[in-house]
Amino acid sequence: MTIIAKPLFKNFIFIALLAALMGASCTSSEKKRAKAERKQQEKDSLMLAYDAAEADQRLDAFMQRLHSRSGFNGNVLIAKKGKILYQNTFGWANYLRKDSLKITSQFELASVSKPLTATGILKLWEEGKIRLDQTVDEFFPDFPYPGVTIKLLLTHRSGLMNYLYFTDKKEIWPDRRKGMSNKEVMNLLATHKPDKYANPDVRFFYNNTNYMVLAAIIEKVTGQDFAVYMQEEVFAPAGMKNTAVYSTAVYEKIPPGVAVGHDKVWRRSVVQNFQDGPVGDKGIYSTVQDLFLFDRALRDGRLLKPETLDSAYAGYSTPKKELFNYGYGWRTFDPGNHKVVYHTGWWHGFRNLYIRDLKEDITIVLLTNLANGSLLHLDELYQILGMPVIRQAAYSAEGEFMAN
Repeated sequence: MTIIAKPLFKNFIFIALLAALMGASCTSSEKKRAKAERKQQEKDSLMLAYDAAEADQRLDAFMQRLHSRSGFNGNVLIAKKGKILYQNTFGWANYLRKDSLKITSQFELASVSKPLTATGILKLWEEGKIRLDQTVDEFFPDFPYPGVTIKLLLTHRSGLMNYLYFTDKKEIWPDRRKGMSNKEVMNLLATHKPDKYANPDVRFFYNNTNYMVLAAIIEKVTGQDFAVYMQEEVFAPAGMKNTAVYSTAVYEKIPPGVAVGHDKVWRRSVVQNFQDGPVGDKGIYSTVQDLFLFDRALRDGRLLKPETLDSAYAGYSTPKKELFNYGYGWRTFDPGNHKVVYHTGWWHGFRNLYIRDLKEDITIVLLTNLANGSLLHLDELYQILGMPVIRQAAYSAEGEFMAN
């Protein structure tokens, strides 16, 4: 017969009770979390409810004209105070196959990826896993440009060159069939040390390198692939079920169901190439509805704290024409007391515009897969919605609205 000493027996009972209580607590927490998720999903479904018969006829008339006269080919969603006023699809997802767009068609967001990447970085900052004053070489010791902080990357004040021009040389990346990863681009920068544009924090200089590096930092800090981290920490919490990161360093071909980009004329569809490998600056694919849900998740405080968003929407450079500036992943437009944050995007046959009027709670999502000038003719749309006209000459040669 085995005899258990009384103190040991008491400890055994205590541990068993503690384990039972912890198990019950975990089960209770999991049930609460699952219930909260179901409730949020129901709320998201209600927000996405839309009856075309009740569409704002002024918005429909405007979009029909934009399609017929200016060649708009893509998807649109316009909402106010969390209610969809208008959504629609216009044209082809793939002209050669004559596939029509669906409201759930995924578009390469191009630079509209940047607000999402910034959200991923700011979540790490809120969790104390990074500091905004940390320099890149703290994460990548071989990084050849000292003094470049996370904040300078977020605000495009790093002075770095645009890696897209540097890596386009065949001697830098000979195998055009193989997509580059962010880590490989970081290694190329360390090896070749291309000239920077300016010293850190001298001036605003928009370029994709900043957000490619931010995505590399996310991977370094979390030990996760950028796509996995963004899915778990940004897309899923926001209810974005049709959003993903697609890199040609991972996929030989972008998965089916994604709209194909077309360059100005229909017969020229744009094939993904090796520069579709790096992500963070681009490479996130989404839908108009998912970007609306992202807007609501930010509004509801489900992704970032209000004070963090305030800092993201602030301007950190000299305002252009005293109106346009850049925050943490957001372009800003502020004609006095009417703050608007937005982002443009243009890459490989996709041209997009994502606008959030913070004062009137208006959301505009325009995703196109025909890179023409249709998004330059939106004055009437702003007037219909009673919001400031966001216009500053035209797009730059790189496809971005001119900024400070």
